[in-house]
Amino acid sequence: METKQILSNLGIEALNPMQKSAEKAIVNDKDILLLAPTGSGKTLGFLLPVLQLLKPNMVGVQCLILAPSRELAMQIEQVWKKMSTGYKVNVCYGGHAMSVEVQNLSVPPALLIGTPGRIADHITRKTFDLEGIETLVLDEFDKSLDLGFHDQMSFIIGGLRNLKKRVLVSATAGIDIPEFTGLGTPTVLDFLPEDGVKISLTMRLVISEEKDKLDTLFDLICSLNSESALIFCNHRDAAERTSEFLNMKGIVATFYHGGMDQDDRERALIQFRNGSVNYLVTTDLAARGLDIPEMKHVIHYHLPLNEHEFVHRNGRTARMHASGTSYLIFHYEEERPRYVDNSLEELILSKRNTLPNLPEFTTLYISGGKKNKINKIDIVGFFSQKGKLEKGDLGLIEVKDFTSFAAVKRSKVKEFLALIREEKMKGKKYKIEIAR
Repeated sequence: METKQILSNLGIEALNPMQKSAEKAIVNDKDILLLAPTGSGKTLGFLLPVLQLLKPNMVGVQCLILAPSRELAMQIEQVWKKMSTGYKVNVCYGGHAMSVEVQNLSVPPALLIGTPGRIADHITRKTFDLEGIETLVLDEFDKSLDLGFHDQMSFIIGGLRNLKKRVLVSATAGIDIPEFTGLGTPTVLDFLPEDGVKISLTMRLVISEEKDKLDTLFDLICSLNSESALIFCNHRDAAERTSEFLNMKGIVATFYHGGMDQDDRERALIQFRNGSVNYLVTTDLAARGLDIPEMKHVIHYHLPLNEHEFVHRNGRTARMHASGTSYLIFHYEEERPRYVDNSLEELILSKRNTLPNLPEFTTLYISGGKKNKINKIDIVGFFSQKGKLEKGDLGLIEVKDFTSFAAVKRSKVKEFLALIREEKMKGKKYKIEIAR
């Protein structure tokens, strides 16, 4: 398949310099270390050459991609599907039904993507054959190590006896590469900015008079002209508590962390992506590997222990050619991490607060998806014809296996739900309601 057609499928005009270098190195060299910042297109950078390495007449898994989180694994799968290569892909992760994954693997994919824990589980169960795997990609491999997947990754790689190519991908420089990866002397492609932080990123210090910084956070959000923001906390309970406080104060926010059920995590991201929620309060789980919009504002309610996590959080803004601001909230007596520049300019907040505007959209839940033979075109047709929505009234639509989500203008939701209450989509009655 021609690269030109794949880029057209993805809505991309041309490869960037990093992607061109990655394509050449991964096709031609044995071991590759690809270093590039979040948002630079690393996923396509390794998927395009992986496609060239696949053999069309071979049955079985040929390439294994390991990712630290289910969200990143699913994002890689989505990019591959959009490429429309004709090769089967499956994704495996914790929180996904094992029976469904085993069934999917009974007809093995050419490309298998998964988290280390779940892939190790499948290898133990012998649900797929390792013999045909010649290419291994470890995406955000340093994050997998940070999350404690050392043993699982070592076990997986130890079983891949016919590997011909290893690709390690990261957005962090200077990481020790464990011996178990089997990386010899890799071709290093380093596209990280030299100073670690892009010039287009502005940092501002925000001083809180109180040790509990919630009121300061509220004042800060009210100063952002109703523009959305990512708010980072160090702990799950802090993310939930902070989100609850903001909602109580009239700011539409939601939380996101690793302790949530997969469905709840997906729903939080969908609402943030489609503009139904403008403020996502999260742990470092959202610092990289997530498919969320470009942010103008990143707020550090807590500062992380490690500088590289601080860099990844900030990487959610000022990506590619955009600019953004990172806000560091400190109690005036709070000890600051060594990596924080003492000369940062302080932002003085006004106490005369105007609440941010309510989100433009509301997310609607639909009780059918791909497995019910529903696609985006069906939803657009039903919503416009039966629900009398005009083009600008309908926002982002996401279709999952058994459910779908559609963003509808907040002002149109009540009338829309009344109009479609008794209507059928493709001859069947589906539950359509405001997503919780």
